[in-house]
Amino acid sequence: MTEQLQGQGHMYALDVDPIEIVKTKERLAGMGYGEDIITIIQDNFANIDVVGEQYGPFDFMLADLGVSSMQIDNPERGFSYKNEGPLDLRLNPEKGISAAERLKTISCKELEGMLMENADEPYAVEISRAITSKIRKGKPVETTTQLKDVITEVLAFMPEKERKEAIKKTCQRTFQALRIDVNSEFEVLEALLEKIPMVLAAGGRVAILTFHSGEDRLVKKTFKRMYKEGIYSEIATDVIRPSAEECNLNSRARSTKMRWAVKA
Repeated sequence: MTEQLQGQGHMYALDVDPIEIVKTKERLAGMGYGEDIITIIQDNFANIDVVGEQYGPFDFMLADLGVSSMQIDNPERGFSYKNEGPLDLRLNPEKGISAAERLKTISCKELEGMLMENADEPYAVEISRAITSKIRKGKPVETTTQLKDVITEVLAFMPEKERKEAIKKTCQRTFQALRIDVNSEFEVLEALLEKIPMVLAAGGRVAILTFHSGEDRLVKKTFKRMYKEGIYSEIATDVIRPSAEECNLNSRARSTKMRWAVKA
């Protein structure tokens, strides 16, 4: 995107993560993209109206709702079941409570609902019972490996040839559900979607990259509503998916969906 400016515009980037934002600034500066081209702000999507008041209106906005590879690959952040580390999952580890702390006080029914709503987890009932039962017995679930072990135990009934893939998928969905919860991701997305028209210039465009069905449904529903209200003059009629070539280059792009809208 920085290349598309061709020296004629300025980009403003938001990142809520205080750890990765420092690395991003250094990486971009090393590539020749300094503060004359891009301004990087540590803030949440939900506060886009405040950013817009100072720097807007914007001609184009891109919201990438995914977790970065740098976050996933850092064991200390707890985003992946593949690496041993604290079960944290916060995008900003300086605020809120970790996923491990959240599990200590959550009820079985609440956890079941979280797994279903945030990840469409088919074994939500069994997993929520196993986790809350373990914690009640004084056996904490505080690390990524401990959570994976609970899921492995729950799915032990499955035929061996299906079990490995089922554990992988269920771990992915369970970690996703917890991450969405501790970061209030749906609430943040709702705030962003309502505030985008406030900061877009007339004729300005917005594109949003989502990574699971709940996010995509929310974006689709909001864009449709705002199109009917005359806020947007045009919206994507179909979701845009990455090409096979892009997926081969980056396997984590496979679940990506993009929708766009043009402000009236």
